[in-house]
Amino acid sequence: MEDFTQLSGLQLDALKEIGNIGAGNAATALAQMVQTKIDMTVPRVSILPFADVPEILGGADAHVVGIYFTVTGPAPTGILFILTAEKAGLLVDMLLQRKTGETDIYNLSDMEISAMMELGNILSATYLNAMSEFTQLTFIPSVPALGMDMAGAILDAILAQFGEIADHVLLLETDFTKDEDEVVGHFFLLPEPGSLQTILTALGVSY
Repeated sequence: MEDFTQLSGLQLDALKEIGNIGAGNAATALAQMVQTKIDMTVPRVSILPFADVPEILGGADAHVVGIYFTVTGPAPTGILFILTAEKAGLLVDMLLQRKTGETDIYNLSDMEISAMMELGNILSATYLNAMSEFTQLTFIPSVPALGMDMAGAILDAILAQFGEIADHVLLLETDFTKDEDEVVGHFFLLPEPGSLQTILTALGVSY
């Protein structure tokens, strides 16, 4: 199998279930971190060409905040958690228990950057732990890198750093809800060629 477009409904369901378990565990970890409840769900799992990612975010010129990890092990991959600058500001407000609109995303303090990085650590760790439990494979994430730029520039930087990835990526839409506030972020799995087959085989849902 060469790309994600060949996934069956059963395979997508398995990957969505991993995402939901990861989200549940991440919500628990977030509650411990911020001492308040932030609900997390994965309402949508989809497959799309890497080239289409900017459109999901509002176009290549959209200002976004991205947190990126490389993941080593038997199925090397990359992880990108990305959201628009406006939504990133709202998410920092949630994490730091502020009133909506208090965070100036274009002038982040060290504490605000640290909160975003810790969120990235929690999301990647809980998702990879769930993946590891299902597959019995080992996934080792790098230290996170945080960037704020236009969507196209961030994706170009990832390609330059990561080298070869598969033509298609897995998107787990990630919903954060606290009281009346809701933030939708995008969690991408960017596999190296061959890594998806390794994961699906370990899940028992390969061809």
